[in-house]
Parts: sequence; C-alpha cells; structure tokens
Amino acid sequence: MAHISIPEGIPGIVGPMTVYPETAQPLNALAEALLRGQSSLTPAERELIATYVSHRNECRFCTMSHASATRHLYGAAQQNIVDEVLCDPETAPVSDKMKALLAIAAKVQQGGRNVRPEDIAKARSAGADDKAIHDTVLTAAAFCMFNRYVDGLATWTPDEAAMYDRMGANLATRGYVRSIQEHVVQ
Repeated sequence: MAHISIPEGIPGIVGPMTVYPETAQPLNALAEALLRGQSSLTPAERELIATYVSHRNECRFCTMSHASATRHLYGAAQQNIVDEVLCDPETAPVSDKMKALLAIAAKVQQGGRNVRPEDIAKARSAGADDKAIHDTVLTAAAFCMFNRYVDGLATWTPDEAAMYDRMGANLATRGYVRSIQEHVVQ
C-alpha cells in the first residue's frame, strides 16, 4: 500500500504523477529530453542506462518498465542485451563505449564524486563524446531520483510481465510526455 493516497491500480511512478500533475509535467519533460531528445546515444542505449541504474538501486518497477522499453527499442534480435547487461555489463554484448558509459553510470549511482578523470578518459577513448557523457551522468542522476520517488512512496509494483511489456511498448513508441498524458488528471 502506498504511503500517500493514489488511485488503485495505477503502477509505479504513474500513481503520484496522476495525483500531482504539477510535478508530473516537468519530470516527464526531463525523461523525454534525456531518453528521447537529441543525443549521440540511441534511445535504446539511453533506456539501457536508465534500466541499469534502476536495477542497481533495486527499484523493481523502474527496472522492469525500462527494461521492457529497452527491449522494444532494441528489437527482437537484441532483446537479451538487457539481461546480459544487468547480469554483468563487462561481458555483455555491448560496445566498449557503452561498457565505459555504464561504468560511469554505476559510479554516479553511488555518488557523483565517484566519477574520476580516468573514467571519462576511458569513455572518450572508446568513442564517447561530450553529449554521451553528459547524457549518461544526467540520466543516472535523474533515475536515482525517479527510483527514490517510486520506492519512497511505496507505489504499487505489479508482478505481471505482460503489464510491463505493455508499458515498455508504450514508452518505446510514444515517449514519456505522451504516455503519461492519458493517466494524468489535467
């Protein structure tokens, strides 16, 4: 049961966003900019970073919903990438650039000051530009906030895989601003 009054049957972050549209709008705009806006990283790569950080934070709702979005964005041939990254990003079938960026995301998840010049140098030598580094750091920081928002309010976390598949498909095709609009009371 959630710590605040939220309509029944609305999962995760969508519950408080439904009740508090004044905060839902800027939070969704941030997610949209980070995960679907202009970037040198693909939307799938950015969703993978969000999934990885959510997994490290043990936020089941965000891990499951963003893992599903990532799988939809990668497509059927590459769906296993998500599980392999969550198991061990160093051996996962992603580029050296993504491995370096995931390492940076993991450090941000623990605390921003943990990112060292050598982490940035490794990412740059693997092909990451300033925008990729920026987007990785801000996505990791933002998802720490999103994860704490969901878990701090004890929002409902569904168990049904099919529900996450629908959410992931919706996020992958519609993005964040349009996806939430159908739930949020204006």
